[in-house]
Amino acid sequence: MHHRRLKIAAGAAVCLAGLAWAQNTPPQKPALHDGDSSNTTNALTKVPTGVILVKGAWSSASDSVTPVPEGSRVTNGVFSAPYFGIRYTLPAGWTKGYDGPPPSDSGRYVIAQLRVRDPQTAAKGSVMISAQDMFFTPLPASNAFELVNYMKQNLAADYRQEEPPAPTTIAGHPFTFFAYWSPVAELHWYVVTTEIRCHAVQIVLTSGDTKLLGSLRADLDKMTLPPEADPTTGAGGGNFPLCIKDYARTENVLHKVDPIFTEPRGNPVPVRFIVDGKGKVKHIHLLSAFPEQATAVTEALRQWRFKPYLRDGHPVEVETGITFGGAMRSAMGSSAR
Repeated sequence: MHHRRLKIAAGAAVCLAGLAWAQNTPPQKPALHDGDSSNTTNALTKVPTGVILVKGAWSSASDSVTPVPEGSRVTNGVFSAPYFGIRYTLPAGWTKGYDGPPPSDSGRYVIAQLRVRDPQTAAKGSVMISAQDMFFTPLPASNAFELVNYMKQNLAADYRQEEPPAPTTIAGHPFTFFAYWSPVAELHWYVVTTEIRCHAVQIVLTSGDTKLLGSLRADLDKMTLPPEADPTTGAGGGNFPLCIKDYARTENVLHKVDPIFTEPRGNPVPVRFIVDGKGKVKHIHLLSAFPEQATAVTEALRQWRFKPYLRDGHPVEVETGITFGGAMRSAMGSSAR
């Protein structure tokens, strides 16, 4: 029974809270202490003398100044994710857990893993903040609200719904709330989701103590979020570029150069990039690519030229996505959301 509890606890926070992304996530160690898996560590392995480790597919960007989704941090007790415009002073008893895996080629990010201990009751829990790029998700969902409903409809037999997806408010911004639990693991998951820059941003609170979960949920109201955050319409604009799926269609591209991959890899290379008001590519973010692929794609995209995108008659920056490698395809969809 104990082994079964650990197995359920390990899979739930990652595989159910991020059902769309499980196939791209490295195996996680079993969760311990009321679902807090962030205090587990990997055994260190010494590299033999004379062995050279070659870096595989990884995320990268064309500059180090423009924020990227994986660029979150916890500094002096403050969590910040500049790409998403999120800032949050962690309550007493919260600490940073382990770093998440690199972005997957389906656009899944683990932005932060936080450990929680209630200073009054010593109850334990964990918080995972993640994001799914809706340009690249393989699931039949076009926004954050639909993604949560897909989770609910595909809840595994070992879990029970506590509360169905419903509108809620976090820090004055609309979210979708969903709750489920495991009778075997005796753990509860509170999931709140919104959309920012066409990413489903999800905060998953996990604990065996529902009073602690209620307290954690209430404290999220102190979080700072961008004005655009919304489960169905978080498509940028304002201080962010306007994100448009499939803007790299033929009718919008004035000039393009295809990247040339020198080695056959067979992996997809998903890319997000920002087009400025003059139609030039100003920033390139590769979610997952081998170094030589990243170089080829960056050099090619720098030469692309687009028709400027007009909003209310004025040119604005656009953020879009495309996948290179194998059969090249643009991210699904065709309009600003």
